[in-house]
Amino acid sequence: MIVEDKYIKIEEDSDEDVDDDQPTHGRAMARDVEYLVVTTLLDNTALQECSVPQHVLRKILSAGNSSTLVNSLENLIQVCRTADGRAGLASKDILPPAIQLIQSLPYPSARHLLTLCLKLVRNLCAGEIANHNSFVQLNGGALISNVSNSASLSLEPDAGIIRMGLQVLANVSLAGQQHQRAIWQQLFPKEFVALARVQSRETCDPLCMVIYACGDGSPELFAQLCSARGITIVKEIVNTTAAVGCGEDWYKLLLSRTCLEGPYFQSLFSNLGFVGATENGEDTEFRVDAFSAEQAFFLRCISDILNERLQEITVPSDLAFCVFGIFKKSIGILKSATRVKSGHPTGSSMIDVLGYSLTILRDICAQKSVRGSNEDLGDALDVLLSHGLIELLLCLLRDLEPTSVIWKAIKQGEERDGPKSSSLKPCPYKGFQRDMVAVIGNCTYKSKLVQDEIRQRDWILLLLQQCGLDDDNPYLREWGIWCVRDLFQGNEENERVVVELELQGAVDTPEIAQLGLRVEVNPNTRRPKLVNVS
Repeated sequence: MIVEDKYIKIEEDSDEDVDDDQPTHGRAMARDVEYLVVTTLLDNTALQECSVPQHVLRKILSAGNSSTLVNSLENLIQVCRTADGRAGLASKDILPPAIQLIQSLPYPSARHLLTLCLKLVRNLCAGEIANHNSFVQLNGGALISNVSNSASLSLEPDAGIIRMGLQVLANVSLAGQQHQRAIWQQLFPKEFVALARVQSRETCDPLCMVIYACGDGSPELFAQLCSARGITIVKEIVNTTAAVGCGEDWYKLLLSRTCLEGPYFQSLFSNLGFVGATENGEDTEFRVDAFSAEQAFFLRCISDILNERLQEITVPSDLAFCVFGIFKKSIGILKSATRVKSGHPTGSSMIDVLGYSLTILRDICAQKSVRGSNEDLGDALDVLLSHGLIELLLCLLRDLEPTSVIWKAIKQGEERDGPKSSSLKPCPYKGFQRDMVAVIGNCTYKSKLVQDEIRQRDWILLLLQQCGLDDDNPYLREWGIWCVRDLFQGNEENERVVVELELQGAVDTPEIAQLGLRVEVNPNTRRPKLVNVS
């Protein structure tokens, strides 16, 4: 709805209205409260009046060099697009009348004027410290909150007005800790929760920016955000983003700071669903409704953030342990899962939690290979290994149906879903087998402990079988080769196992022959090497 200026009339007090006995300063006060009546056309059917103090109007008209309010505001918006323009308007003290004008304009009848005023204040606060200080002194955060509340209470929340108000707060919050705390005190937690519940990408992005900017450099504020009072804010932001998506990086930065760089992963995960991971990661009881769609989406976001920032973020061991607990709980779905021909998200919360927790584990275990083994990366990987990650993955891998190439060789044309396959489990999503091999491969990198465990549990041949093509697991072959190379690197005991397999004829089994690879053994050193047949 756009409100247009119909006419502007300045009403002056007549002499008859002024008491002669009134003191001079009383007359001055009377003049200060004179009002401009702006009559606007609303929807071409009704008239709506809003009153603006006369001194406010005069200041804006004079600074904007126009006789109409709309033109003056538009002119001022253009002027303050530059640093010199903002500084010039700050010297004229134009922010206070702009704030007062916002206070005088009703929503929604004066929506167009409100939009222009908010845009003006936003531009005035873009890097001009004098305006930042003035905004805080005038309690501008509460004013913006009131406008946003009015815009969010309609049947369809006005995302444009709310977004503009949040952009004002974001600009002010960049001025420093004093300004950040002023905004935080005025909006936390109630107003932040209300804004987070507006399901619009237009509003969610700047809201995340405001919260991130306010808490940046202040662990205390992030602790408040993830406390019992504030956790609903982040929960509602996740829910909104799950519904409408995000267009900017502020949402990911906020989650990264709180859940990957901060200690609040488990708290938020538990608040998003029906059942969270237990603190010790040992609760593996499976329920069909164990995880919610919001929890699956949250893990998807964490997985994306970690993968994008693998060079920067060192995952703490308690987070790794928590994710491992989530993964162990989610594998119960394998008992009843059917083959799914798509990758995640699959539409099933349980399967998506299984997949995203696995990719998070994959990237946690990749930190050593990505960032160099000499860097101190904490003990997250050690914690995972000490709690049986490798054994669990290899057992799951053993119970899966063989790859499509091996299956065809063994069954010689028999249908893959025939009755003889009932004892083996299909991949619950496209890429599940590949993801498990990727985790094992990342754990094996320059780790004699893992290499020896795989040999001692007699899993070498199983991993060799992962080096082939599979319709349900894109890039399984590449991950399998990576895993096997790391399995042999610097480990003579593992090399001897492959030599013995070759001497026994085990390497020439149909399973291995159909991989598109062969194992060659150097006749002098007796060391094995994977060779592409083609």
